[in-house]
Amino acid sequence: MKKVLIIEDEVNLSNFIRLELEYEKHEVLVAFDGRDGLAKALNEKIDLILLDLMLPGLNGIEVCRRIRATKNTPIIMITARDSVLDRISGLDSGADDYISKPFQIEELLARMRAIFRRVESGSQSNHKLTYKDLEMDLEARIVKRENENIELTKKEFDLLLLLMKNINRVLTREVLLEEVWGYDALIETNIVDVYISYLRAKVDRPDQDSYIQTVRGSGYVLRK
Repeated sequence: MKKVLIIEDEVNLSNFIRLELEYEKHEVLVAFDGRDGLAKALNEKIDLILLDLMLPGLNGIEVCRRIRATKNTPIIMITARDSVLDRISGLDSGADDYISKPFQIEELLARMRAIFRRVESGSQSNHKLTYKDLEMDLEARIVKRENENIELTKKEFDLLLLLMKNINRVLTREVLLEEVWGYDALIETNIVDVYISYLRAKVDRPDQDSYIQTVRGSGYVLRK
């Protein structure tokens, strides 16, 4: 059983989701505005947050950013908006996944299960990874190169983590999309290329070859 927090101002929708999650044996908390939701997210031990983008008090982006300042609780954003910019803004603020209204409850449950699997898999892995002079602390979610901190967004961190867990293995865009974003239905695979470019800008040195190599027609790889 997981403890799930729903932050959604549509009362009928939040009640519907709550009933479905309780049927699945989850413990459920509900907040109808951003400030109450943020307080619950910070003060309770929550396993997953379902967060609406448009909320009274504080919008979902701001709530997500404030949660991410202190906690790594998985977050799925739920919203009526479906533009690429909205999806990227939600993910960049720290959300783990994104689902647009209207949606089937089965899809939401599947995405929740995928996140729980990734969290459980990550908790069983080693806490630190290294690649050349890159160091990654999984618990503190800190990345360093030559002992200098590199500030990464959550998606950038997760993308680099997957590459560092698969040294010398070429990962396709489809695999990266599925593993890091958790689904491939609403986001095009070119979002992977965008985030790879973000990572390179932060991780690489101007006078050196990129650590993240492109395998034309296949994907990306870190090679020793």
